Amino acid sequence: MDIPKIPIAQWVDKLEKLLQEYLSPLFNFIRLIVGSTVNGLESVLQWFPPLLLIVLIAALTWYVAKWRMGIFALLGLYLIYNLGYWSGTMQTLALVLTAAILSVVIGVPIGILCARKSAVQNIVTPVLDFMQTMPAFVYLLPAITFFRLGVVPGVIASIIFAIPPTIRLTNLGIRQVPAELVEAADAFGSTPSQKLIKLQLPIALPTIMAGINQTIMLSLSMVVIASMIGAQGVGADVYRAVTQAKTGVGFEAGIAIVVLAIILDRLTQNALRKKKKQ
Repeated sequence: MDIPKIPIAQWVDKLEKLLQEYLSPLFNFIRLIVGSTVNGLESVLQWFPPLLLIVLIAALTWYVAKWRMGIFALLGLYLIYNLGYWSGTMQTLALVLTAAILSVVIGVPIGILCARKSAVQNIVTPVLDFMQTMPAFVYLLPAITFFRLGVVPGVIASIIFAIPPTIRLTNLGIRQVPAELVEAADAFGSTPSQKLIKLQLPIALPTIMAGINQTIMLSLSMVVIASMIGAQGVGADVYRAVTQAKTGVGFEAGIAIVVLAIILDRLTQNALRKKKKQ
């Protein structure tokens, strides 16, 4: 049978043109907000003298994740500074923090809504499955179209790729709050907002923090891909090393990403453990 091809590509291209035509002011506003956030965080991080910031981050890591991780943070960050990747690492950290903050701001309310309304969960879950299984490179195409080259499309692609764990685990954490506690809150006449803020969110916080940890790690995994569309940072050094077949330079830049990933992971994980103990 000669079955005609379904023109999915043409439909997507038409939708992209319509969005670009009618929603350009919205995309420009988003570009301004995201770009300002990244530039602001980067300016703050670059304002500190490198050695002072290394000591401050190591002290924070020592306090949150104990002395072994504090020493690792001190030595690892000094190695990054010694290798000459400090500025790029701060650019990468600003990108990751921006993507993580926006993912939390967007993802937690959606997760709460999914926990309250099963109909919303039934709609959002397939979308999250699609977002997590679609190759990350595909997100770069509409991001470039709507936000042009630079750090902003890199952050947007990182958010799309990294936000599902925050939504899923926020939903899961609230749904796992014991039913008898919810019934007791209802019996005492708690409003839905009081029940959410004083009961459900505090109990669900460790699960939500686990989702935030995964979101941060996924955001960091996007830094090299984001460098392909103009995002600066250590990812750009890795990408240049790959294109120029410079194995040593790529290995050095990769070490900087690994050190940053371990520090961020241990900070969020140990903050999660402390919250569970409390």
